Amino acid sequence: MFDLGFLELMICGVIALLILGPERLPGAARAAGQWVGRARRVSRQFTDELDRQVKVDEIRAQLRREESEVGYEDIQRNVQEALDEAKNYEHLILPEAQPREDDLAPADRARYYPKDTPASSPDSDAGAPDSANSTSRQNRDPS
Repeated sequence: MFDLGFLELMICGVIALLILGPERLPGAARAAGQWVGRARRVSRQFTDELDRQVKVDEIRAQLRREESEVGYEDIQRNVQEALDEAKNYEHLILPEAQPREDDLAPADRARYYPKDTPASSPDSDAGAPDSANSTSRQNRDPS
């Protein structure tokens, strides 16, 4: 950046002493030091941010290269196939979970949803006498 040697700094100090005087020189030197410190901090933050952005761009470029090598669609398809296959075996892991009929292969559908078993309906006990109704009839009918 700037190449200031000891001689140049000595000349600037003598000129500042002549212009400002001995009573205002320490305050001016303090203010100049604070400005230089702030300028250094700002330049350091700026270079750090540039370095971070360069690293982020390098990582993005590397991810793009790896994505093109592996193929994003292949990964997504493999994951979806694994999830679909896992649905078929969900009942083995969770016994209370019965797979939906639409999710099963036709060979497995017959095992979980047999067509020949009648569904239990509320009218299936129609021939059995209702004990509550029979006692209420007996109580009403004295004969």
